[in-house]
Amino acid sequence: MDTSHLAEHAGTVGAVFASVFVIATTTMRTMIPLRVLGICTNLVLIGTAIPTRNYLIIVVQALVLVLNSYRLHQMLQLVRDVKKSVNSDLSMEWLKPFMTERKCAAGEVLFYKDEKAEDMLYIVSGRFKLVESGIELPVGAIVGELGMLSPSNMRTQTLECVEAGTILSVSYTKVEELYVQNPAFGFYFLRLASARLFENIDKLEQRLAQQTAASAAPKPA
Repeated sequence: MDTSHLAEHAGTVGAVFASVFVIATTTMRTMIPLRVLGICTNLVLIGTAIPTRNYLIIVVQALVLVLNSYRLHQMLQLVRDVKKSVNSDLSMEWLKPFMTERKCAAGEVLFYKDEKAEDMLYIVSGRFKLVESGIELPVGAIVGELGMLSPSNMRTQTLECVEAGTILSVSYTKVEELYVQNPAFGFYFLRLASARLFENIDKLEQRLAQQTAASAAPKPA
């Protein structure tokens, strides 16, 4: 088979494979399988473009291959990080790449009680306080992650900046997007949110028990 026939045959094979992959992508609903299929498509198109010396296709598909590989790695890493967090310290460090930084000044109110919640916040530095309960949140704390699961999506307390600092915020829309793209992420996120909810309930029960014990203690004559 001469070079021209080889190139023509390679082009035909590439077109057939590309068509099969395109049809397959329409049946997939989650992002990880789509990325894997996209990588396969890139490799096939690069392989079939080499005999025809179609350098434009080679370059374009190589660039898309790098992008697909990076996004696949990012999503798999996200799932691993969420799973690790659920089994360890309930940290939300894994959400940082998807969050937006914001500087806060002392006395600034980040949100008020009973207003609609649209995002969750991660405290990087500074001092922040939940006004109604008087609880001061430490660096590394997350505020508002349970609001996304609430039917009303309303804030239950007011958050005020006591000392200038930095927070990271991520919208519920972005979290929902990650959830839809990868069911595994959604499953582990729900487990994490549930674990935090039970942790909060446990703290409230301990505080109630302490207050009950204090009120029941005999007062000095």
